[in-house]
Amino acid sequence: MALIQLDLPYADGAYWLTQVRHLPWPMLLESGRVDTVEKQSSVDEEVGLGARFDIVVADPVARIIHRRPYTEVHAHTVERDEEDPFAVIKRWLQPHKVARETDVPFAGGALGYFSYDLGRSIEPMPELAAQDMPLPELLVGIYDWAIVADHHLRRCQLVSHTRFIEPAALQGLHQQLMEKRDNPDVQPFTVYGDIAHNMDKSCYAQAFLKVKNYIRAGDCYQINLAQRLAVKVSGDAWQAYDRFRQLSKAPFMAYLQVDDGQGLPFEVLSMSPERFLQVTENKVETRPIKGTRPRHSDAELDRQEAEALASSIKDRAENLMIVDLLRNDIGKVCEIGSVKVDALFRLQRFTNVHHLVSIVRGVLANGYHALDLLRGCFPGGSITGAPKLRAMEIIEELEPHRRGIYCGSIGYIGFDGSMDTNIAIRTAVICNQTMTFYAGGGVVADSDCDREYQETLDKASQFLKLVAQFKAPS
Repeated sequence: MALIQLDLPYADGAYWLTQVRHLPWPMLLESGRVDTVEKQSSVDEEVGLGARFDIVVADPVARIIHRRPYTEVHAHTVERDEEDPFAVIKRWLQPHKVARETDVPFAGGALGYFSYDLGRSIEPMPELAAQDMPLPELLVGIYDWAIVADHHLRRCQLVSHTRFIEPAALQGLHQQLMEKRDNPDVQPFTVYGDIAHNMDKSCYAQAFLKVKNYIRAGDCYQINLAQRLAVKVSGDAWQAYDRFRQLSKAPFMAYLQVDDGQGLPFEVLSMSPERFLQVTENKVETRPIKGTRPRHSDAELDRQEAEALASSIKDRAENLMIVDLLRNDIGKVCEIGSVKVDALFRLQRFTNVHHLVSIVRGVLANGYHALDLLRGCFPGGSITGAPKLRAMEIIEELEPHRRGIYCGSIGYIGFDGSMDTNIAIRTAVICNQTMTFYAGGGVVADSDCDREYQETLDKASQFLKLVAQFKAPS
């Protein structure tokens, strides 16, 4: 069926999200520009939906929710069984497969999150860390329309292949979107009390020492060790996201306003700088990040930090370990000989940190779906360590709480077989009047504890600013 494209006034995705927030399960994927400081290959494309598109969806025709071992599908009825959630999503997508539209990244399909703890449904894992925020391990809507903002062409469109929605209903939705919608009853977003860390510096140092001992013993080469920050909040989470996106522009931003299928509402606010997996016409790409230095307002200090990172043997080695891991992961479902490293250690500036970014590409082999790739690579190696399974076991032992959505993935898989997903870092979750945020980094043999702990605070710096700006007077 041909793609229907209905023009809308040009505005960014954030505006269109406010126009559909009254509908169930509104979600926004938003791209922000970043600066490439050093280009070490001919691969010069911008990251993040091409730094070009924003995508807005709402009112899914089906909601797929997984809590191990059960997968629920909420559509006309609620179905619940122990089927693999990736297979369930694929079953909803494949009968409605459509041709790829080159100028539209997403015109319907699956969109949502895949939490880090979904890895337990793929590989057996120990049960050690506390689970005090038991949200679904997977939450995906099947959407039959999307609003796509194209910032290169400066246009917005409502798009759909009308697999589930009638053309007349799509026209009606278009008319509603043209009407300005106000939300006069929202409560101001407010932060209360102090931030609670689940690992103070002393606890972090103890965990860090255990990681070093595991590395010396030959159990692993690298472990991503993270701490969690939590604070009490109230009011409209969208206000927090809108401020967050101004503080911390990133190429893979996302806002999800959903519920857990059992009546518990929550929001996800992601400012991720990292692409996990992209599939476009069977071409596969991943962009792992490893290596971090803080930004400085002083231009000379900022330049020195960037140069120190670019020349750091330790950070390059850390990055290379994850590149090798991801080459192996995507090689499971890519054509033999197609997996190539197109860029190594590319230096990129983000709002609060410098990062080293590499690019690995391949070609999806015949018979494989984007969801096979996602499942085969999940969770992303850049936020576990190497080797992956042993790293995850060590993380479960040393981190006090389950990670949940943090270090999972947020993104879409279209009816056309395309996919783009982030690594859900720099990501806050608001649930039960608590906002949580994790920050971590890779620990290797020559890591320094004080530096690594400070790196977690550098990565959390924009979150700390967000909290300070919404703090209630004491």
